[in-house]
Amino acid sequence: MNFPGSVLVSVSLFVAETVAALVVGSSYSSAGDRTWQALTLAFALLPCALVQLSLIFVHRDLSRDRPLVLLLHLLQIGPVVRCLEVFYIYFNAGKVEEPYVSITKKRQLPKDGHSEEVEKEVGQAEGKLITHRSAFSRASVIQAFLGSAPQLTLQLYICILQREVTVARGICMTISLLSIIYGALRCNILAIKIKYDDYTVRVKPLAYLCIFLWRSFEIATRVIILVLFSSVLQIWVLLVVLVNFFAFFFYPWILFWHSKSPFPENIEKALTRVGTMIVLCLLTFLYAGINMFCWSAVQLKLNDPDLINKSQNWYRLAVYYMLRFIENAFLLLFWYIFKTEVYQYVCAPLLVLQLLIGYCIAVLFMLVFYQFCHPCKKLFSSSVSEGLLACFKFLCFVCKPLKSTQPTDTVKVEAVVGQP
Repeated sequence: MNFPGSVLVSVSLFVAETVAALVVGSSYSSAGDRTWQALTLAFALLPCALVQLSLIFVHRDLSRDRPLVLLLHLLQIGPVVRCLEVFYIYFNAGKVEEPYVSITKKRQLPKDGHSEEVEKEVGQAEGKLITHRSAFSRASVIQAFLGSAPQLTLQLYICILQREVTVARGICMTISLLSIIYGALRCNILAIKIKYDDYTVRVKPLAYLCIFLWRSFEIATRVIILVLFSSVLQIWVLLVVLVNFFAFFFYPWILFWHSKSPFPENIEKALTRVGTMIVLCLLTFLYAGINMFCWSAVQLKLNDPDLINKSQNWYRLAVYYMLRFIENAFLLLFWYIFKTEVYQYVCAPLLVLQLLIGYCIAVLFMLVFYQFCHPCKKLFSSSVSEGLLACFKFLCFVCKPLKSTQPTDTVKVEAVVGQP
């Protein structure tokens, strides 16, 4: 039975960020900045409530008679209590013989073209720990992209406007950045375990390091670019955010409507049709929030029973990063054109170059992860290198007709000019 370290990290980041946001909010209240105080508290308390709901939903507490647990979640201390419950289960596991065990069958990753199926006994304690880990993984993703990401963007924007980084604000931004990176990392691991649920998957430390570096560069550069753009074009940044958000919010729904599949009814037995619709909207809302800042490793597919697209689509990944790089370049270009005296001591061309290179480094670590460090790379139908080669061939195929039409056009022009 593995140590529940992921649960401890999730709860620690959750508590630390909430406390830091409350301290920063109180400092804004003392300074008379009511707007910043309201936004800071909103980005702290709203995702906190969503985390409580996600834990209740995963543990199916609504269909069970657990009023005390619901009360603790209502008081916003549900994650802490559940963390204590996890460690109580972990340290007491094995002391009492369990009367019931379940048998799970998992296939091992293929070696020399052969894959063996292995049976494993899972006791009640281990089953409960698995459920808790799954619940906290989802809670970390919600906390990261519906709370930490907006919080980090807001606090960095305030730092630029006030030209000052206080200690409390710096601590809050650091914790928020770590929370986003951890949430993105859990999203990657969650996607791997969902897609390859039939296999025994073990993620190596090198893979964790690669994901951490990939997400660190990607999220940090994205947040800085958005803040720089919003500091000079406050109104236009709303258009950028809304276009990004609604594009990713409606994208899974468009695919669902295009497939003409029936409305999914098997999400939760206790939910009505309206409740299912609300859950799906919240899920696509989270999906849009993730893609606003980084690539979502979990791709939604609403016409699938698990609501997850389990196929590996390299073209969608390539299109996302190419369009995101172009968007970041244009945002930096507009910032460079309209920058104010706030940035008079900043070497603007060097900053633009550093941010674009930082985003390219993120893409590089992503390619390294999928090519060398992915725990299930042996199951890929095609590798990253093959996907890149296919993209280059496609680009060459598109460019060939353009090159071949140039000489004929030149000959026609010369013939026309040469006529008397």
